[in-house]
Amino acid sequence: MPEHQIVPRPVQIAGGDGPGLALTEATRIDSDSDSRGTARWLRAELATATGLPLPLDSGDESQIRLTVDPEAGLGAEGYRLIVDDAGALIVGNDPAGVFYGAQTLRQLLPPASYRSARIGTDTWTLPPVHISDGPRFGWRGCMLDVARHFMPKHDVLRFIDLMAMHKLNVFHFHLTEDQGWRIEIKRYPRLTEVGSWRHESQVGARRQVFDGRPHGGFYTQDDIREIVAYAAERHITVIPEIDVPGHSQAAIAAYPELGEVGDTEVWREWGVNPTILNVSDATIEFYRNVFDEVMELFPSTYICVGGDECPKEQWRTSESAQQRMRDEGLANEDELQSWFIRQFDSYFAEKGRRLLGWDEILEGGLAPGATVMSWRGTEGGIAAAKAGHDVVMCPTATSYLDYRQSESEDEPIPVGSLLRLEDVYAADPVPAELTEEAAERVLGGQVNVWTEHMDSPRTVDFMAYPRLSAFAETVWSPHRRDFAEFLPRLRHHLERLDAIGVEYRPLDGPNPWQRRPGIPGWTPGNLAWTPDDPGA
Repeated sequence: MPEHQIVPRPVQIAGGDGPGLALTEATRIDSDSDSRGTARWLRAELATATGLPLPLDSGDESQIRLTVDPEAGLGAEGYRLIVDDAGALIVGNDPAGVFYGAQTLRQLLPPASYRSARIGTDTWTLPPVHISDGPRFGWRGCMLDVARHFMPKHDVLRFIDLMAMHKLNVFHFHLTEDQGWRIEIKRYPRLTEVGSWRHESQVGARRQVFDGRPHGGFYTQDDIREIVAYAAERHITVIPEIDVPGHSQAAIAAYPELGEVGDTEVWREWGVNPTILNVSDATIEFYRNVFDEVMELFPSTYICVGGDECPKEQWRTSESAQQRMRDEGLANEDELQSWFIRQFDSYFAEKGRRLLGWDEILEGGLAPGATVMSWRGTEGGIAAAKAGHDVVMCPTATSYLDYRQSESEDEPIPVGSLLRLEDVYAADPVPAELTEEAAERVLGGQVNVWTEHMDSPRTVDFMAYPRLSAFAETVWSPHRRDFAEFLPRLRHHLERLDAIGVEYRPLDGPNPWQRRPGIPGWTPGNLAWTPDDPGA
């Protein structure tokens, strides 16, 4: 049955009678104006793999039809897909719904439909089926950290394609860190001249052991425009993160006047860094200017300011920080951080944007318009939702894809706690403690790919998949899910990932070339190590 092949699982699916629709040299694709972008995408993807022309045409001879009908009762991002001997029809509530219907249609074909050229003599037949589908949550996200280890643009675009395949719609782009600044800011060129590279990197979890190799890279503003447009064509919103006031040593290395300690270098180590921004008017103005350029590049409603893991010892010993606290009537350094974050909350609101931050922004009082990403467990999200704030759930225990995938000593990146495939699948974004009213504040969930120990797209593939496939079902499909039912569909889905070339972790454990020592310096027996920095 087709339902055993589709990931994430549709809400309703029923098989039909007859042989289905065979794609041939005569097959055409028809679309209305709102669906034309998806029609072009579908033709490009299928023509490449099948070798069929699949021209975009209108008229009675078109066998694949795409249309938007907001009166069809399908719900936001919902779609209906009907395949019979006469043709295939995708009706979407909106253009996004049509796109997700097209993604499902592609999964009805053999896995070879995901290859970059035709191989063999496969026939391309869509089985008869009737699907009504739509997402459970409006926020189905994935965060990619390109600051710890830079990912070239073409690999970012591939990452976005894989997200789209899984019907995810929010790409959280983590662009700045202690270890690197990855976005061109024309007003402040030293952010990339100095901040985009470090002299060397810490080796694994071994403090004071370094690889001796420079690491760096950044995206020009045109690169960013391309990434944002590419994602938008796939109905993915790109949300930038510029981390403040912690995780900022790369910026301070470029412009020492931003910090409390003067000259420094881009950080070479992993973990929580005591170097933080100062709270002067000049620093706030600097970052407002940065965000002005960021907002010109990213049309997203949300702008993420980070706000996590900000040690406050430098503020405790800083006369200027203590004077700011006295001037503003702040009781402690937690309130000082909240005051700092509020300077951007109000600034974004003036420009029609909203502030997004990790759950530390709750400490000392939450900015009025802020949305919280709950990563240190579910408690922050529960508190924020009960207080009437929007929440995105991404707790470490179920959402951090840098965490090890089994207790085996073969695992190449044994950091954090255990996060198995079935653990990701069993997670639910809505905490049971929330009332029905408070639960409406949960926008959805996201998984986070922190790259301290992922120095290449190959290791990102290994850590992200197939756990990201399981996550996609938790935010798309209905709440009642069965892991035993999911596994056969996932095994078929892995054949699609094989066709694409995704170097995922096999279900029975790493391949020989994927095993430890994936991180130099790891030896059997230290599996229980937990990093100082859980990720964010």
